[in-house]
Amino acid sequence: MPSASAGVRRRAAEAATAAGLTALTVPAIDDLLSGRVAISNLRKVELEDLLGRDPIRLDEEGLHRLLTGRRVLVTGAGGSIGSELCRQIARYAPARLVFFEQSEFALYRIEQEFSAQFPDIGIACVVGDVKDEDCLAAAFSMHRPEVVFHAAAYKHVPLMENENAWAAVRNNVLGTWCVARAARTACVGKFVMVSTDKAVNPTNVMGASKRLAEMVCQILQAESHVTHFVTVRFGNVLGSSGSVIPRFREQIARGGPVTVTHPDIIRYFMLIPEAAQLVLQAGLMGQGGEIFVLDMGEPVKIVDLARDMIRLSGYTEEEIKIVFTGLRPGEKLYEELLADGEHTLPTPHPKLRIARAQASLLSEALTDLLAWLQGAPQDEAAVKRRLLELVPEYRPQQSG
Repeated sequence: MPSASAGVRRRAAEAATAAGLTALTVPAIDDLLSGRVAISNLRKVELEDLLGRDPIRLDEEGLHRLLTGRRVLVTGAGGSIGSELCRQIARYAPARLVFFEQSEFALYRIEQEFSAQFPDIGIACVVGDVKDEDCLAAAFSMHRPEVVFHAAAYKHVPLMENENAWAAVRNNVLGTWCVARAARTACVGKFVMVSTDKAVNPTNVMGASKRLAEMVCQILQAESHVTHFVTVRFGNVLGSSGSVIPRFREQIARGGPVTVTHPDIIRYFMLIPEAAQLVLQAGLMGQGGEIFVLDMGEPVKIVDLARDMIRLSGYTEEEIKIVFTGLRPGEKLYEELLADGEHTLPTPHPKLRIARAQASLLSEALTDLLAWLQGAPQDEAAVKRRLLELVPEYRPQQSG
């Protein structure tokens, strides 16, 4: 039932499970038309089948103008979002696709995938740190990108909250500034930064660092006459590295329990291809300085995701228990897509709106910020004190 609504598919899967049956589905029409699979290929019903996301309508003609025959560079190209961006970009036949990635193994995997799946796309693999200005300058000089997608970031909230706070701020803020400045120096036409809903009224270091990175892009836009700096915010991406879905799968495979932090915790979810497509669309539409907010649909209770995954794996909640472990450092019960005092404007695309976010960081303060980020390592308390000064809406959670 690939063309049925998510609600219908959910009811069918629940009825099958209640009857002690295993539910299978035929492939989606897109998979059949592309030739990736045959109609005879049945598969298990996956969580994605039950989430109810509508297909994305893209401005194909506009995206061809943006990407076809162009040199495109993607930072964090081996990550969940970065690699999917590369796959989506490949559909538009860029002249060259440059993978900029810190992890050698992640870079190797995406290089192997493209060699097999996209042999006609010219690729270049650059091992590099987004904070390394010399490496960036060399890459931009050699490959002369015309469009840049900046997806490299430290994004795991609890890991970045305490002893790694300094690393998070340097990577997410200084790294963004270094890549953005390299793009401006190279007269790149479009620079698109991937941001997060955790940048809205942030309660954690990761979210505050991404909000600060947004401000840096807005300041650079005010000083740029050639490069258009565009930011895109979205929520959690289903199945991305470090996300809840892979963890649930591992816990179910071990026989449980499945751990959920709080019975009321909710999150916005979208599929990885959907997120990447909307990043491309926002990049096309952006004229510079905007923060695009993606329509994330309805929020989903994490405990409901856990129950769905247990059921789809052929178990009951008596066989695989759900255990509540408590909120982790810096974690909210719910995420917001717009900050207080912001309002949004519609765009021609129904799933994209523009947030009118105030860039409270003044350009004169940028020099001090960069000097701080390039200075001696700071402990967690010092990082959070400075973030409080720089990001007015930042409200760190109180421990204990």
